[in-house]
Amino acid sequence: MTKIKRNPKSKELADLIIQNYDIEDAQDIDEALKDIFGPIFEAMLKGEMNHHLGYESNNKDFKETDNRRNGYDKKTLKTTKGNVEIEVPRDRDASFEPQIISKRQTDISGMESKVIAMYARGMSQRDISKTIDEIYGFSVSQEMISDITDAILPELEEWQTRPLEKCYAFMFVDYMYVTIRSNYEAKEFAVYTILGVNLSGNKEILGMWLSESESKSQWMHIFDELKSRGVEDVLFISMDGVSGLEAGAKSIFPNAIVQRCIVHLVRNSLIYVPTKEYKKFTGGLKKIYGAPNLKAAQNAFETLKRDYSAYPGAIDVWERNWKHVEQLFDYGSDIRKVIYTTNAIEAIHSSFRKVTKKGAFPNENALLKVLYLRVLELQEKWKNGTIRNWAMVLNQLLINDKISERLKKYSKI
Repeated sequence: MTKIKRNPKSKELADLIIQNYDIEDAQDIDEALKDIFGPIFEAMLKGEMNHHLGYESNNKDFKETDNRRNGYDKKTLKTTKGNVEIEVPRDRDASFEPQIISKRQTDISGMESKVIAMYARGMSQRDISKTIDEIYGFSVSQEMISDITDAILPELEEWQTRPLEKCYAFMFVDYMYVTIRSNYEAKEFAVYTILGVNLSGNKEILGMWLSESESKSQWMHIFDELKSRGVEDVLFISMDGVSGLEAGAKSIFPNAIVQRCIVHLVRNSLIYVPTKEYKKFTGGLKKIYGAPNLKAAQNAFETLKRDYSAYPGAIDVWERNWKHVEQLFDYGSDIRKVIYTTNAIEAIHSSFRKVTKKGAFPNENALLKVLYLRVLELQEKWKNGTIRNWAMVLNQLLINDKISERLKKYSKI
């Protein structure tokens, strides 16, 4: 692992803090930082006063104005570490207008939240630094921005390992690729994401995992981790035809019903169909997966095979995956509408791509910070709603012999 390069002055400051404060835990560090905030702000304000008056307090012989210092006012600042009391210098004619902390400003915690908000929207550290300089008129180094955004790493780690619910009605799983620089080489890393729908119909991103490749063993590891975090059962898992995913899921949750994404089957079969036939062919496919019952779906498939026998590649896609079409009709229409597509997880990855398209990330943490901030935005958006027609979905789950007892075991019904 590459050794982190530290500013020597930062090391000196850290040594001084440790020497002068009884540091035993993270809270002691917070208190020490809070304690030095006041003197730092006061020193900066005194520097502004020196510039305003044109002379330093101990060098009155060189003053170029009749205005002079006139004591101090006390002010309590709200910071991310808590309230800090400082002394703000006054001048006799009250013309001093401090820039670092304006006269009426008491809350200085907002800068960190602004930096994190910009980072969450995919802005690079360089762009954030430039934007702050343009808007506020002072510089914030890329290193400082990295330190500010690093503040969410403990929260991210806690989120990644948090306990989960015992049973999820639905899980949607998929992965996407993002470029990370590693040892001066750009590499494609797979970002695995799992979206869960709990027994109340609420959506929740269960976690994100990074790997240099996609494999059955990696999926087994992910599902095993979900189990270790408290998940005992999953009713349905919707997926694309990802290599090793079904086997990996079944090895950990053997009772889960794994459903292939029908929309992906449509896309895969269209590869073998001329463009001019797309509309008619997809219309025939919709009569299959949108049929009211299995018998009607089988009849529609026979018609499709007869009408499009000239495109055996397209027909073969459906014949090889027919079991995933058949099992749809074991469940009610509202359940089918939930499990037949992985659009829910694809929408999340589309949101992720908006903040990862800027280019290669310098390390894994830089990527995870951006993705986690986007997760928080999505979770806030979902917090007051359930998936569509949840009441009907729940009723159809309860009347299905294959899953009703499993559902009752974990629900309050």
